Amino acid sequence: MMRRYLTIAVIAFAAALAGVFLGQWLMPKAPPPGAELHAVLHERLDLDSDQERALERLEARFAVRRRAFEDEMRAENRALAAAIAAEHGDGPRVAAAVDASHRTMGALQKATIAHIFAMRALLRPDQAAAFDAAVTRALTEAHQ
Repeated sequence: MMRRYLTIAVIAFAAALAGVFLGQWLMPKAPPPGAELHAVLHERLDLDSDQERALERLEARFAVRRRAFEDEMRAENRALAAAIAAEHGDGPRVAAAVDASHRTMGALQKATIAHIFAMRALLRPDQAAAFDAAVTRALTEAHQ
């Protein structure tokens, strides 16, 4: 009897795995978040050399900040997993871990918006209009 359950479990797992691979193969991958914005900045706005250098500095600084936030979120996910394992329900440790994660996600979002405005500040008015349109598209089309 146990052998039958094990066989069914293995078949179900293999079917699920096949479904994941088939879905990835059939469905086109979405561009990473910010890809269009990056393309607009670096390929369509005809930045001068001073703008390029300033943009590179901004992007390098923000990459460090973003990695720090991502590291913190991974640590908070581990804390959430530990809280779930310990409480086996929606207890105070789970709630605190979720709240900590939300605070970090919010801080990352605020830092990202500040970074977008810092990049925009480098642009001429004609460049800023194209940049603003790309930001709007990124925010409104990313989740559709």
